Amino acid sequence: MRDDGLWDQVRGNWNQLKGKFREKWGLLTDDDLEHIAGHKDRLIGKIQEKYGEAKWNAGSIENEVRSMQQQSPDRTKPMGR
Repeated sequence: MRDDGLWDQVRGNWNQLKGKFREKWGLLTDDDLEHIAGHKDRLIGKIQEKYGEAKWNAGSIENEVRSMQQQSPDRTKPMGR
């Protein structure tokens, strides 16, 4: 799956995925999640701000998001499929 496709799916499933993000990264507030709204750069920046860049680099965050998206029962299918 292309990187863009992953984040398109995350944005499409944002309401379902917010709970998983809250479980994984409990320091994220409801306001943080509303601001992030499924956007990669916002998510990575906010997690690094709350937890520190050394603990969560962009690659590890993206791997976690990919895993969450794959486990989501209501995954949005890519367009045209």
